[in-house]
Amino acid sequence: MDEATLTTLAFGDPPAADDLRRPFGVRPESTPRHRLLAAIVLGAHGHYAAATTVLDRLRRERDPVVASLAASTLASHRRQLGGHTAARKLDGAALLTAGFAEGSGGSGGFGGSEPGIAGSDAADADGLDLVGARADALLGLAADNLALGRIDAARRLAVRAARVDRRWRAAVRCGWVAAEIELADGQAAAAVAPARRALEIARARGARRHAVKSAIVLGVALSAAGEPGALDLVVTAVEETEKYELHSLSWVATRVAADLDAGHAEEYRFRSQQVLHPVLQQADPCVMQIARASPWVPAEAG
Repeated sequence: MDEATLTTLAFGDPPAADDLRRPFGVRPESTPRHRLLAAIVLGAHGHYAAATTVLDRLRRERDPVVASLAASTLASHRRQLGGHTAARKLDGAALLTAGFAEGSGGSGGFGGSEPGIAGSDAADADGLDLVGARADALLGLAADNLALGRIDAARRLAVRAARVDRRWRAAVRCGWVAAEIELADGQAAAAVAPARRALEIARARGARRHAVKSAIVLGVALSAAGEPGALDLVVTAVEETEKYELHSLSWVATRVAADLDAGHAEEYRFRSQQVLHPVLQQADPCVMQIARASPWVPAEAG
């Protein structure tokens, strides 16, 4: 599969699952960027073991951009199943690899002077460069600290990330983390604006997977704030995750839908288990261990 197609699958508007049935391999001779994109796509579809195999190798690359983004991506897979302690170690390693410098946060981060993957001198639109790697690591650390109850630390890290990179992907992820911080702090009304902004940016970019997650985050925020529209957003997100086989989000969307729609709660919980069970059966040992210990993952799913 060519790099342009992988980029679309990772950050764009992918075809429906029925139109994308041919498997793709990750050849050792592929470029680091190609392998990283492939791992992102594998993770989005819940193929955690295959993604881990690729990312573990990329973490040992000499290019700090590749190594940092690989660690951050692997951390996100751990975090999706509640493995925040394991994720924090990886995010910390990602930040250490990318460095702590902060730029102006413009469209090019550092005016295009920072290297991208494979030595590119131009800023990468999707943030696959040194500036984006720093933002990813900081946002990952913010989410990790938030889940571990360190709200003040999470706020500081999220603010730093927002200063580092203002491009679309970082802005969307900043919106997620900002909303989650406000929800954790008991400020549900304040969570709505960043979640809504994240959805607007993702939709404007045509980034379907990011839009789906943004809709889930906004749905949770609206529900917590007592505002209308939450269930419609989440039900649509469920349909999108199933249509595009975004298994990493599908089980989450159905669990949220179960919380919002008491009349169909059992149906949504069953659908969540249907997705999560095969994902865990194909996961690597680390993910399985995290899932078994995670309060987020239903015991019957494994």
